[in-house]
Amino acid sequence: MFNKKKQKQEPLRLNKFIASTGFCSRRKADELIEQGLVKVNGKTVTEMGFLVTNSDKVFVKNQLLKKSAPVYIKYYKPAGYITTMSDEKGRKTIYDLLPEEVKDLKPVGRLDKDSTGLLILTNDGDFINKMTHPAVKIPKIYRVSAEGKMNSQHLLQMAKGIEIEKGKMAYADAMILDYEGKNTVLQITLYQGMNRQIRKMLDSLGFPVISLKRISHGTINIYGLKKGQFKYIKPREISDLMKYIQKLEKQQVKEK
Repeated sequence: MFNKKKQKQEPLRLNKFIASTGFCSRRKADELIEQGLVKVNGKTVTEMGFLVTNSDKVFVKNQLLKKSAPVYIKYYKPAGYITTMSDEKGRKTIYDLLPEEVKDLKPVGRLDKDSTGLLILTNDGDFINKMTHPAVKIPKIYRVSAEGKMNSQHLLQMAKGIEIEKGKMAYADAMILDYEGKNTVLQITLYQGMNRQIRKMLDSLGFPVISLKRISHGTINIYGLKKGQFKYIKPREISDLMKYIQKLEKQQVKEK
């Protein structure tokens, strides 16, 4: 007997469909739609609220998009590699190390060449957008070794904000974990995503970074991984992370 329930497909907004394929974020999809670079079933679509189903053929820049099951991994990035799929300067990237089965996944944020630690990678564009959107302040925790002996006044300066570039204020919560000889070991929590933020903040204070490792991003952490290793993130862990983000969003709305 024909089962209507099984045949029914929930329509998605075009930008959300594009993001769900891992091609790009929703915001970038909006730009592509506005630029007339998206076609549905052979026709150019520039309407933001346009709805599609899995049976529609969606092309971006003449490339057919296919919706695949979401995949999430956590990866322990070693030093000496940049976080990008390719590099015009010929520098080594994390994709030179990752196995073929996960080479189509995109990073959720970045770590600079000299930094190590947690990177989350996925083919879920919506997830990337959620995790990196500046409106949702998802904490990222780092273990940092810096030259020189820092004290509570330096930590207070980091919390109050440091101008790392003209007109750009950077903030961080920091605590001193230990002193190793003449150096300071810190735990630093960021709620922003500025380029080389920790390094620039500590340089401003006169304490250059010796080593920097990301320990966690939201509820996902690096424990149990060795440098260069990756592990698939379980659906339950992603579900827990989404619940955590929802709580953060509610808290941030109340604080406004």
